[in-house]
Amino acid sequence: MEDVLELYGEPHDAARPVVCFDECSKELHGHVADPIPAAPGHPAKEDYEYSRHGTANLFVIVEPLAGTRRVTVTDRRTIPDFAAQMKYLCDELYPAATVIRLVLDNLNTHTLGSLFATYPPEEAWRLARRLEFHYTPKHASWLNMAECELSVLSRQCLNRRVTSRERLSAEVAAWVTERNQAQAKIVWTFRVADARRKLDFLYPKELVR
Repeated sequence: MEDVLELYGEPHDAARPVVCFDECSKELHGHVADPIPAAPGHPAKEDYEYSRHGTANLFVIVEPLAGTRRVTVTDRRTIPDFAAQMKYLCDELYPAATVIRLVLDNLNTHTLGSLFATYPPEEAWRLARRLEFHYTPKHASWLNMAECELSVLSRQCLNRRVTSRERLSAEVAAWVTERNQAQAKIVWTFRVADARRKLDFLYPKELVR
């Protein structure tokens, strides 16, 4: 926990950016009956019954201090999918960065081993040398600021029925563009001192200062 919190307390460094990574799934639903749009004096109406169109996965990459984020819609979140995101991070989003300090949870695909399971050793090592993983503690994924971004995404973009992956990609892309243009940043105020005070029961008593 303190490792992640210390990372959040550092100033912005373009050569060593702090980036948060997470993913979530979205069920794709269609309408059985056509919805009725809003009209003067009448709210929009939508039948509770829906048709299922599978699920999609969303990978979220956010740099809180820069106010930038990227969201990629995929069919799954397998080992190759995670490895592809790491390659995208290194080669397209931060090609000039010396090292990318990545905050992520303990999902079993979130390891450097995923790179070696997907790419030849030389390529896997090239990417691995530019990545520095910082894991949130188990049962404490709330320490990952990407979850804050996912919460905003869910409330502003995903809180409606979306029929297809193509439609989902288009709506998410529009949301990302608007957020990035506004340079919406996450202001994190929970620091190590706060953790030691509020979560003192987690620490050996003689080590708490």
